[in-house]
Amino acid sequence: MADRGVHGPLAAGPSGPPPSRGARPERALLVLEDGSAFEGLGFGAAVEAQGEVVFNTSMTGYQEILTDPSYAGQIVVLTYPLIGNYGVNPFDFESRRIQVRGLVVRWHCDRPSHWQGERTVHGFLTAEGVPALSEVDTRAITRRLRTRGVMMGLLTRGASAPEALERLRQAPRYGDIDFVTRVTTPEVYAWGDEGERQVSGGVLRIAVLDLGLKYNILRILQSRGCQVVAMPAQTSAEEVLAARPHGVVLSPGPGDPALLEYAAATARRLLGRAPIFGICLGHQVLAHALGGRTYKLKFGHRGANHPVRDLEAGAVHITAQNHGYAVDADSLHGPVMVSHVNLNDDTVEGMRHRELPMLSIQYHSEAAPGPQDNAYMFDRFLALVRDARK
Repeated sequence: MADRGVHGPLAAGPSGPPPSRGARPERALLVLEDGSAFEGLGFGAAVEAQGEVVFNTSMTGYQEILTDPSYAGQIVVLTYPLIGNYGVNPFDFESRRIQVRGLVVRWHCDRPSHWQGERTVHGFLTAEGVPALSEVDTRAITRRLRTRGVMMGLLTRGASAPEALERLRQAPRYGDIDFVTRVTTPEVYAWGDEGERQVSGGVLRIAVLDLGLKYNILRILQSRGCQVVAMPAQTSAEEVLAARPHGVVLSPGPGDPALLEYAAATARRLLGRAPIFGICLGHQVLAHALGGRTYKLKFGHRGANHPVRDLEAGAVHITAQNHGYAVDADSLHGPVMVSHVNLNDDTVEGMRHRELPMLSIQYHSEAAPGPQDNAYMFDRFLALVRDARK
């Protein structure tokens, strides 16, 4: 009974958040494709949204999550109960806009307190036209998704549960849509004034194929003295090489990697012609380029506390992750080896090519949000780049 049917906002008990200001919030619903419905209070934009419902276990970093392009097409349930308490600031954007289809939280705080905060999560969502739901049992939603797997869902303020379920049945499936073409940059751009000025012979030029990249990848590369250029996802290998990069990064991004043959073809033609580093979706695209396969996980890995073993170093790192697909280890052959594994479920978390300057990881070395422990992977990649220059 606790995780089925319609759930109301009164289950919060006496320790709920401070009362909201302004007009009384509207009732709203999250309806999942298995027929379960979760009723609470709407905030953000008063619109309807449909998408794949996933959960994230991070305790902080909701602004980075909202603006992460890997969440395109998805409604995100945050398991940490209080969201919005430090507001929204100008510094923690991971892309140019909110990328999630919708947001679901236990409690929404519209009285943030932080010296850098400039607006509330409610104001941010409203301005970007994204709906949200609060005062629902996010533990029950998470438990359902872990038990039954991720499902399509609908956030609505006007429809009944049966009406919402019927709309879901007629909606396209998440895995049938190429979201990368919707989130990639439309044109080539250099990252930051400093990066544009650094043109001396000692500076490494890095091209980033934008499959849905997070700005922190660009920040970290620039902080290591690189001149960074982002390129659209459908850029050909010849166009990438025409920029004369010393190395290429395939970025994270949303959706099913099996739909991205154009990116896999580019990666295939780049192998051996420039050092390559694949992150998350970029890692999966490289697997396809090398003849491997990927498959959909039951509920994915999304959060900032996933343990990963580096098989070569023998070290275990706590990683930030956000992906719903994984590389099939049995599909990797020849000179391609698994370099990292997930200690929770033994899924592939990294690859390395024994003969070519190529490495990849499934987790997010750039974090945002998450532990900063794994930025060493950028150093490992840049060491490959410098060796190739010699």
